[in-house]
Amino acid sequence: MSKNNSMDYYQATLKKTTNDYDYYNNLNTSLVLAKTHVPLKHKQLASNYVLIKKIFGASAATIPITNADRATLARHGFLPLENSTIFQINRQIEQLKNWANSGDILLSAYANELFEVRIKELKFLRFSFSTDRRSEFNDGFKALEKYIEYIAK
Repeated sequence: MSKNNSMDYYQATLKKTTNDYDYYNNLNTSLVLAKTHVPLKHKQLASNYVLIKKIFGASAATIPITNADRATLARHGFLPLENSTIFQINRQIEQLKNWANSGDILLSAYANELFEVRIKELKFLRFSFSTDRRSEFNDGFKALEKYIEYIAK
C-alpha cells in the first residue's frame, strides 16, 4: 500500500511538472503574465523600449551589457538572454513580477535592476544582429519582447 501511494504521488508530481513546462514553454504565456500585477517600473521601461523601437527601428545605436550586468544576472541565476529559452524567460518574468510586487524594498530593487538588464540585452540583440544571426540563439528573447510590447500598450 505504501509503495502504491508513493507511486501515485510520483506520477502526480511528474504530471504537474510536465504541464508546468508546457505552460511556461508557450510563447503566449508572456501575454498571460502581462495581464495582472505588472509593476510600474516594468511599464515605464517597456514604454521606452517600444517608443525607441518605433522611432529608430533597427538603426538605433545600442550598447552591449557590461560585465557588471552579466555578474548581476549570474548572481541571481539568470542566463544571458541569447542562451535563454521561452520557458526560462517566462519563469523569470513571473519571478521578477513577484519580487517587484513584494513588500521587500531590496527584493523590489533587485527585480527592477534585473528587468533593466534584460531590456538592455533585448535592445542589443534586436537592433544589432541580423535575422540570420538570431536563428543561432534560443527563443527566449521572443517571449520577453512579446511581454514588453503587451505591457507598453
